[in-house]
Amino acid sequence: MPQRNPDALAFLQSRRSRPAKTLTTPVPERADLEPMLQAAARTPDHGKLEPWRFIVLERAALLRLGALVEPHGARLEKNQLDIAKARRQYDDAHLAVAVIEVQKPSEKIPALEQTYSAGAACLALLNAALASGWGANWLSGWPSHDPQFVKEGLGLSDNERVAGLIHIGSETSTPPERPRPDMAGITSWITE
Repeated sequence: MPQRNPDALAFLQSRRSRPAKTLTTPVPERADLEPMLQAAARTPDHGKLEPWRFIVLERAALLRLGALVEPHGARLEKNQLDIAKARRQYDDAHLAVAVIEVQKPSEKIPALEQTYSAGAACLALLNAALASGWGANWLSGWPSHDPQFVKEGLGLSDNERVAGLIHIGSETSTPPERPRPDMAGITSWITE
């Protein structure tokens, strides 16, 4: 029989992201955040390829990124509502971790699987933050997908892109439960 971990399974079956706009201070300090990052770094990475890295964004860095949103939004001809919404993600945040996908040349590991691994690192960090008692949310948004914004704001190279921004902080309110998928509608069983 396999060794069960009912507490871990119960956590995964009941986990719920917290909207980033409801997160505030205090935020995890470095000593609190490091175990979460270590947990996320255990993500399956295909033979130690590690196709991701982390950039911890503290308050001043987030405000600097927020100030970059408007000029980049104007360059991309975004409307003012889209620019304002994108800027709030940075201006209202107190701590976020940018999970950076780092595409590495590999004859054995397809680029798409490296992308999946970076996404898995995002979810692992999100779950580690929630399991540590913090509120957390995985966001992205058009600035994080704009090569010029991430090059200027985060110093990313051409082989890197943002897989997600994991916002972490103290929650101001518990969100209501949301509808979940109908398992029968999304699950197929093949027996032969």
